[in-house]
Amino acid sequence: MLNLVNIGKLKKTEYSGKEPKEDDFNFDLIGHYFKNKDHFASFQTIDNQLINDLDLQELFMYIDRTHSKIGQQYLYNQLLSINRTLHFEEQEDLINYLTEHKEKRIKIQSLLSKLNKRDFYYISNLFLDEFISKPKWYWVVRILSIAGIATLLLSFLFNKLFILLLIIYIINMLFYIWNKNNILIYSDSIPQLMPLCKIAKEFVVMGIIPKTKIQILSSANSINGLKNQIRFFKSKTGVMSEIESVLLFFREIINIMFLIEPQIVFNVLGKLDKKRNEIHTLFEYIGKIDSAISIASMRTNIPHYCIPTFFNTNKITLDFTDIYHPLIPDCVSNSLQIQDKSILLTGSNMSGKTTFIRTVALNVLFAQTLNTCFAKTFKLSQTRLFSAIRIADDLFGDKSYFFEEVLTIKNMITESLSDCKNIFLLDEIFKGTNTVERIAAGKAVLSYLTKLENNIVFVSTHDIELADLLKDTYELYHFTEVIQEEQIHFDYKLKRGKLSTKNAIRILEINNYPPQITEEARRLSTELEYNRQQADSTAGQ
Repeated sequence: MLNLVNIGKLKKTEYSGKEPKEDDFNFDLIGHYFKNKDHFASFQTIDNQLINDLDLQELFMYIDRTHSKIGQQYLYNQLLSINRTLHFEEQEDLINYLTEHKEKRIKIQSLLSKLNKRDFYYISNLFLDEFISKPKWYWVVRILSIAGIATLLLSFLFNKLFILLLIIYIINMLFYIWNKNNILIYSDSIPQLMPLCKIAKEFVVMGIIPKTKIQILSSANSINGLKNQIRFFKSKTGVMSEIESVLLFFREIINIMFLIEPQIVFNVLGKLDKKRNEIHTLFEYIGKIDSAISIASMRTNIPHYCIPTFFNTNKITLDFTDIYHPLIPDCVSNSLQIQDKSILLTGSNMSGKTTFIRTVALNVLFAQTLNTCFAKTFKLSQTRLFSAIRIADDLFGDKSYFFEEVLTIKNMITESLSDCKNIFLLDEIFKGTNTVERIAAGKAVLSYLTKLENNIVFVSTHDIELADLLKDTYELYHFTEVIQEEQIHFDYKLKRGKLSTKNAIRILEINNYPPQITEEARRLSTELEYNRQQADSTAGQ
């Protein structure tokens, strides 16, 4: 996994927030909006397998130039959700507007930074999570509140009632303490609604996304109506004067005597429960603005990028030039045009096969989520992505590497029969089993995945035999190394055809393996290759 904090500084631009952040990235909090949002209408939501295979958390750390926690959550959800309709007009219009109006953009970034405290992560809880409900015995609170008022008034007429008043006060104090826990649950989220509303209204006044003006103002004003009650959720911190301390003391006595806070708390929660849509509307409004600035900032700090071109055809369209991986310094770019066939890559370790597959996949994803590709041109159809690159043993579930791979590929087989266009990414298929069965099962699966014309496969392999078996249905490409002056050099360039050179034993020699090992390896390699050719010749007769 890459540590983005150690990546070198990028060139300066007129955007602030132009470089990868050096913050701590808490993906439990960043991903809360994505994990709990309803994705029922999405074309695809990216699963943990693909997140891990494409290093998407590290990629997010690189592209994230947001100024607020709300924008950060929104951008993360945007990256991992492919919508059914790929309309990015609003985003691009906003990017162009903010690029042209530098002073407004700087002011917007300054306002967004006021929403960057950790507590603003929790605003999404207010429209995604269930609120605590009143306990069944809550009616006791109302009775005790009325009893407190009545006893206080009557005690001035009947002195003996002061004893009863003291008893009620002690009981009410227990309820008061219990309610403080309820306030604590929401002390990180509810108080942040006021600055959210304030900044959203300021953006409306500035004319940002004008078509939403009425909706944003209506939502903000609706929540502002609870302003006085929301203050009960705010933690009382900081240095207070003596007068403020005395006033606070007497206010707490009144709260305890009449149980004001418990009633206000559940009253506010009940009202906020009916304002989930309004809170969500303001959240997405702020998120759209912050993510647009972040995408624009990222674009200005990469070697080159393009806005993708989408085609609506029966077959998958995938055509790109000078594609590269943004996390690899001085990454070698490659170009490719898919022509009815899937892609099978051969090559030695470290030659670039897996990195190329990841690069294609992340660009397909970014095209459909952020409307941005790390390439000079990128043309595609809307498509889903499925991967089997990093497979891990499930030690606790007692599942081997091979069994986990079998389950992952089985899911691909199921998805390949859907009406959607799909891209499947596989690295060294079935490498957890023996050579003969690996090649046989691999060939059968890879042929099956391309049975329908709406599927494309990118697969890497060391098995030259697999390339021979699939040469009619797969385009063969390879990466290779060159040995010069006892040194291994990689050019990381995609080349047509299967790998024809064999340098593994030569690399052992360069690394000073004992001659008896390398000589025996060469002898056995020659024998095995001769036997394979003889078997192929016999089978062809």
